[in-house]
Amino acid sequence: MLTFRQRLATFAIIGLMCVAAPVSAAEFSAGQKGEIETIIHDYLMKNPEVLREAFGELEQRQARAETEARTRALGENGTLLTHSRHQAVIGNPDGKVTLVEFFDYNCGYCKQALPDLQRLMKEQPDLRVVLKDFPVLGPGSVEAAQVAIALRNQLKGEKYAAFHGKLLATRGQIAKATALAAAREAGADMDRLNKDLTGPDVTASLQEVAKLADSLNLTGTPTYIVGDEVVVGAVGYAQLKTRLDNMRKCGKASCG
Repeated sequence: MLTFRQRLATFAIIGLMCVAAPVSAAEFSAGQKGEIETIIHDYLMKNPEVLREAFGELEQRQARAETEARTRALGENGTLLTHSRHQAVIGNPDGKVTLVEFFDYNCGYCKQALPDLQRLMKEQPDLRVVLKDFPVLGPGSVEAAQVAIALRNQLKGEKYAAFHGKLLATRGQIAKATALAAAREAGADMDRLNKDLTGPDVTASLQEVAKLADSLNLTGTPTYIVGDEVVVGAVGYAQLKTRLDNMRKCGKASCG
């Protein structure tokens, strides 16, 4: 049985075959349209591999188009991705190699990937990590992101990294109360934090990240940016390390 996406592609293929005809479809009689539909049906039934080839070509074209669009977006938003004032930086703030991560505190895959990130920072003293709060998993995620963003006004570097790691590693649903408890444990001035929660910086940060994610066509977390590449998903320590090593070798995530 064809998937919904495949059925859409089939309709598109049939539509293109009809459009390609030298005569407008509106000029065909009901009988002629029926004959055309029968011809197309019989042809596809006898040559079903055509659909497979068409689906494969369509997916390849879509993948190329998405890659090209993301490459353009990376070029247009380079500064906002790596040096925005609306972001947290952990690892070496002056590091030569930058890894950007879009994450959600309630994302199970982000939690699984946390040890990979911590290991990379420990092993690579020149690694600069930019954290982009991208709360896509509901109101609780938004609340946790708001607390984390407000806390950036107080905690920097290793202190913020400790808060981030503890909150991301927390089991169960994370929301405002959990995030505030982690901030208190990290030594935050709670009066100042609660005040900053309603400040314009929190809203501006979330809006900026949402806009960046939209330009890059990001729909989930974790998603990493390494040089000129968008790396989707918890791909593991080895893949991230390879791309970071390549950045040192040739200035790109993949050395040709």
